[in-house]
Amino acid sequence: MAKIILITGATSGFGKTTAEKFAANGYDLILNGRRTDRLNELCTKLETKYNIACYPLPFDVRDEKAVMNSISGLPEEWKSIDVLFNNAGLALGRDYFDEADLNDWNIMVDTNVKGFAYVAKAVSQLMVKRKHGHIINMGSVAGKLVYERGNMYCATKYAVDALNQAMRIDLLRHNIKVTGIHPGAAETEFSIVRFKGDEDTAKKIYDGLEPLKPEDVADVIWYCASLPPHVCINDLTITCTRQADGIYFYRGN
Repeated sequence: MAKIILITGATSGFGKTTAEKFAANGYDLILNGRRTDRLNELCTKLETKYNIACYPLPFDVRDEKAVMNSISGLPEEWKSIDVLFNNAGLALGRDYFDEADLNDWNIMVDTNVKGFAYVAKAVSQLMVKRKHGHIINMGSVAGKLVYERGNMYCATKYAVDALNQAMRIDLLRHNIKVTGIHPGAAETEFSIVRFKGDEDTAKKIYDGLEPLKPEDVADVIWYCASLPPHVCINDLTITCTRQADGIYFYRGN
C-alpha cells in the first residue's frame, strides 16, 4: 500500500511543488486548499502523470469545525496518514506596528497560528492511533529573528516555532516525528499576497538575489521525510546563499 501525505495550502508555492515531489516518489496525496477548482485540477494532473491516488479536501484552515470534520470524516482508507506537511499560511502587509491594519493581523493569527494548530491536532490524533507519523511544519526565518515592519507576521511565525517544539516534545511518547522547516526569501506567491497584488513591490524583495525556488524547499522536505524511522530532523533554516537571516542580505555584484 502506498504511503499517504496530507498537504495544506497545496494549490500554490511550496505546497504545490511538494505535492508533485511526493507524487513522483509514489505517495498518494490528500490535498487541501480553499480554491476548489485549482485543487481538483492539480489532483487530476498528478494522478494522470504519476499513477497515484489523490483526494481533494477543500476547507479553510481558519474554520475549526471544517478542519476537524473534514479530517475526522476522511474515508477509512485515507486516514492512515504517514506525513502531514502543515503548510498553509501567509503574510499580509509590511507596516509599522502603529500603522498596521488590524484585519491583516487577525487573518494572520487565524491562519498561521490557530489554523496551523487545528490541522496538526486533527491529524496527530489519527497518527497517535497508529503510533506512527511525521508532521512537517512550515515556519520562516521570520520566526527566528524579528525584522522592521514584520511585527505580527513575525509573531505568528515565532508561535509556529514554539508549537513545533511543543509537538515534538508532547508527541515523543507516540513515536511521531516533528520537523520545522524555516525558509528565507523564496520566489512564490508569498510576496504578491503580502503586498496585496502589487507585483512591482513584490519583485523588489528579490533585487540582487537568486532566491530559493519552491523546488529547493520541496527537495529538503522530501529528504526529511525519507530518512530512516529512527532519525528525525527537528529544525532546519534554509536561505539562499546571499541571505543570512531575516535581516541580513548581500545584494552586491
